[in-house]
Amino acid sequence: MTKLDLNERKQRLLMTLVERHIRDGQPVGSKTLATGSGLQVSPATIRNIMAELEDLGILASPHTSAGRIPTELGYRMYVDSLLASSVMERPDHRDLKRELQQMLAPEQSPQELISQASRTLAELTRMAGLVAVPRREVTTLRQVEFLPLSGKRVLVVLVVNRSEVQNRIIHTDRDYDEAELRQAANYINHTYAGCDLNSICDGLLNTMNADRQHMDALMQTAVAVADKALRTEESDSDYVVSGESNLIQTAEADNLNQLRDLFEAFNHKRDILHLLERSIKADGVQIFIGRESGFRPFEDYSLISAPYRADNGPVGVLAVVGPTRMDYEKVIPTVDITAKILSAALTQL
Repeated sequence: MTKLDLNERKQRLLMTLVERHIRDGQPVGSKTLATGSGLQVSPATIRNIMAELEDLGILASPHTSAGRIPTELGYRMYVDSLLASSVMERPDHRDLKRELQQMLAPEQSPQELISQASRTLAELTRMAGLVAVPRREVTTLRQVEFLPLSGKRVLVVLVVNRSEVQNRIIHTDRDYDEAELRQAANYINHTYAGCDLNSICDGLLNTMNADRQHMDALMQTAVAVADKALRTEESDSDYVVSGESNLIQTAEADNLNQLRDLFEAFNHKRDILHLLERSIKADGVQIFIGRESGFRPFEDYSLISAPYRADNGPVGVLAVVGPTRMDYEKVIPTVDITAKILSAALTQL
């Protein structure tokens, strides 16, 4: 995003306008800014400055009001200014740290800590709190064997990681004899040994499926059986979300459809998980305002996230989702401190 350099007077007016809009939810007029900014200038001068900020795309003027509201760029400049002013390290955060340390005590199990962190974020911010669960370890294929069973079933013997053996029974579309299953297993072992079942093999199988009509019988058998046998089970708890009802209370009448789309995204998970994935290797807090996320359901919402860690580095991400008109000055340090205290609790387990 283009960085705009504003003089001190424009910066102060922008900060005052954003803070007043966050507090009241209404467009902010020049008279309000004249009394609230502390600048010794006339309302007419302030109107001229506001017009300049609107021309720069920092403010917008709703049709029903002479006042202005911040745009995504205006919020971004406000947030960047907050971060530059060390909003994370204020003395009044000591009480917040003590409260979080009590809520996220290390005597809880990892799952209890994650659920509690989600609830705590929602409670403290009055928005939605999300915590992505720690990733499962990569499952690497070492060897696979297929044995035919009755009733269109196949016994799958998987050797994964170093020496872990898993037995699965899969249901197939037809009966397979021992010879063709052995050939299929030999092909998979030769071609895909060492692949990560969660990603590499899945991608290869999808590629093979796309070219199915050009495959011989061996390849067709390998695809049909491996497609069922090598998929790891999907987790029903990729992340924990709390406080969705808080978003209903903050929603305005004209963006209820947007809120419905956001709830649908919570249910489908994929887009939100992708957004959280972008934060797991970040250094500290990440802030996505409106369309910065790249996902349509977030156009009127912001997501503030931070990675949390365990002994071996970052293992997950926690976040708060709320309207773009959220109290960033409160939410940003809340997310940051929660991530640090959750990290400390998990490391002590």
